[in-house]
Amino acid sequence: MSDAPNDVDATDRPALDRRAFLWGTALATAIPIVTEGTLAHARLSAGLGVPPPDAVLINANENPLGPCKAACEAIANIAPHGGRYDRMDDQDAFIKTFAEQHGLKPENVLVYAGSSEPLHYTVLAFTSPSRSLVTADPSYESPMLAATYGGAPIHKVALTRTYAHDVKAMVAADPSAGVIYICNPNNPTGTVTSREDILWALENKPKGSILLVDEAYIHLSDGKDVLDQVAAGKDLIVLRTFSKVYGMAGIRCGVAMGRPDLLAKLAPYGANPMPVTALVAARASIADPDLVPTRKKIIGDVRRDTIAWLQQNGYKVIGEPQSNCFMIDTGHEGHGVIAALQKQNVYIGRIWPVWPNAVRVTVGTSDDMAKFKVAFKGVMDNSGMAASPSRPSASGYGPIKGSAFLS
Repeated sequence: MSDAPNDVDATDRPALDRRAFLWGTALATAIPIVTEGTLAHARLSAGLGVPPPDAVLINANENPLGPCKAACEAIANIAPHGGRYDRMDDQDAFIKTFAEQHGLKPENVLVYAGSSEPLHYTVLAFTSPSRSLVTADPSYESPMLAATYGGAPIHKVALTRTYAHDVKAMVAADPSAGVIYICNPNNPTGTVTSREDILWALENKPKGSILLVDEAYIHLSDGKDVLDQVAAGKDLIVLRTFSKVYGMAGIRCGVAMGRPDLLAKLAPYGANPMPVTALVAARASIADPDLVPTRKKIIGDVRRDTIAWLQQNGYKVIGEPQSNCFMIDTGHEGHGVIAALQKQNVYIGRIWPVWPNAVRVTVGTSDDMAKFKVAFKGVMDNSGMAASPSRPSASGYGPIKGSAFLS
């Protein structure tokens, strides 16, 4: 398979003329950018109320460690200059540093306020009513929302028995696919798909399609990234975010990486100027070589301790998570478990329709998870919690209709 830019079918590449620009801008303006925080908030808004100040918030895959000290200092130092735009070219400086660290050229990197914008824009740019989105089931919902807004068909493919992406089934799902989305590690399961499988998908995907590889959680796992494939000019776009290991979910910084011609297709959908606070915080974060390994260990230790406790108490954790989230097959209707935990002041994540009994839990601090253990055991031991006959399975679920994403 050719690595050249015209491996992506030119007939499906909308020209960046005035009409395409205006259409893309209008469409992007009309489409809300759905983030992990948006989905978590929607779950709270669906009858679970606003969490009190002392609530245990392990519902949105946030990093409770927050920004590192250097990032906070960088924000404080630039804040007095916030009345100016990016007069010191902090965006170019960040892109140059990030590209150098990852073996890329600056033209391979675009920076956004989080990775949700380029995720949506990539789906909108490369799918259409005749070019589908292929995604795992369960996986992060935002690509499906973007595809729905763009009128693109959606093909959901069950995970494998080890809860990795079934790349062969995904590649075979539609010979006219526009985007094959791989979240690695996967959200919500926290499970890893091997680099070898992703490379197989890249070499065997339908002509004219791209892989959209979401590496939001890659730093927290032992999974291998695929940034070298960007440098090699392959048909993929890779996303990174500073919301997870770097603890900047509320500060908003993310990166899209790809061939310049692929990134150019995102341009009609817009990109606002980046806040200087996010740029300097992100640059300070990647300057610390100890930040990622240190935080990976802290979060990993808490995750392993919590999962060990769950398994010792007879609860079923799905797969072998390597991220800052995991799923539990509760054997009960998931919404009831979520609501019962909320009454104990513990807020966990949402469910996915394909697995109505499985709930997602974010890894919080050691204290957060100690409170979660007490609350979860109390809820599960409650004889009034009626067991549901349905169990997580490999089966799919019905057509996507609005609130299905927020189940």
